[in-house]
Amino acid sequence: MIDLKAIRTNPEQMRENIQKRNLKVDLDAFLEMDKKIIQLNQELDALKASKNLFSKLIPTLSNEEKQIKLIEMKALWEQEKNLSEQLKSLEKDYNAILYRLPNFLDETAAIGPDDSWNVVEKTFLKPTQFDFEPKTHYEIWEKKWWIDTEKWSEISGARFWYVKWDLVFLQFAIIQYALLKLSSKWFSPILPPVLVREPAMFGTWFLPAGEDGVYRVNENDDDLYLVGTAEVPVTSYHAGEIIEDLSAPIKYVWYSECFRKEAGSAGKDMRGILRGHQFQKVEMVCFCKQEDSQKLHNEMVEVEEEIWQGLKIPYQKLNVCSGDLGNPAMKKYDLEAWMPGQQKFREVTSCSNVGEYQSRRLWIRYREDGKTKYAHTLNGTVIALSRCLIAIIENYQDENGDVIIPEVLRPFMWWKEKI
Repeated sequence: MIDLKAIRTNPEQMRENIQKRNLKVDLDAFLEMDKKIIQLNQELDALKASKNLFSKLIPTLSNEEKQIKLIEMKALWEQEKNLSEQLKSLEKDYNAILYRLPNFLDETAAIGPDDSWNVVEKTFLKPTQFDFEPKTHYEIWEKKWWIDTEKWSEISGARFWYVKWDLVFLQFAIIQYALLKLSSKWFSPILPPVLVREPAMFGTWFLPAGEDGVYRVNENDDDLYLVGTAEVPVTSYHAGEIIEDLSAPIKYVWYSECFRKEAGSAGKDMRGILRGHQFQKVEMVCFCKQEDSQKLHNEMVEVEEEIWQGLKIPYQKLNVCSGDLGNPAMKKYDLEAWMPGQQKFREVTSCSNVGEYQSRRLWIRYREDGKTKYAHTLNGTVIALSRCLIAIIENYQDENGDVIIPEVLRPFMWWKEKI
């Protein structure tokens, strides 16, 4: 959620922001409702003041005068009730727009209407070349019995899978490698819950905007939500707090299960494990002072790059354009790894500077010079495990259909060289 004062004082800035993000938002209707809500609240405050004055005056009046004033107070009560009902009805439509208004863009964010305008700022290594015809990840695993999508489809439905044998060890090797790398950069490890209440989902923007893709659990009992990213519980960890000392950023790293109801377009990426309803990620969330977030954002992306450079997977770094950004992000960088089986780059990490968009909803503040300010929050996917497995299987395959283990992962796999 953004600062309403910024919209009221400079609506053109928000109008331009909406246009750059290629969104359809009726800002004029929102501003008219905003004025009406301010007016109704002023009228209600005046009515309450009159009622309080009458309450003090009535004991001093004669019986005849009291009856007259009581009739006048009854009229005030009716008027207050009508105004309150108008306000309640108006606020519903008002909030439907307010909760979807996008964050203001960072001045260095790429501008464009859709993902074709994302800017490649850097590449690492050239796409992997083979002296044989490379296979897709699912062709390799089918021979190795590493993944079973059929059995899980029987048990859970489409877009689920079992990971088996050596691939399990490889997955946990990736997790350990990433966690140790982040820990060496002063990220504190944390294991969050994956079921959360509505305030956590709302506070991080996943409600109401993304409710179509969210699993809701025991609606009439516990009423919890399965998270599509553990950014939700970790960012919410400091909800309602005033952080007394934020001279150095607070940084967290974790591994967790994630769940999403809608996994891509219908019929898209159905083979393999690129898209699923349940998946695992290593992620990070940071909290910092307002003036530190741009620098911290760059540092977080550098850590992601270090990890993928250590794996020696070819990738390209994208400055994600305005039309491809989620509403909370001021700026986002993606890393896209080369997938030989598809002969294209696919997203494997993302890192967003969200500014104070989430902290305003979650009421996360810090104290500086005796004043409280909203913290800036940042989040990033370091490793999406299924996509990392694809990148390794396809880039490290040999002509026999085996997979060479990246050197940085071998200490976590008994120094085996291939599987």
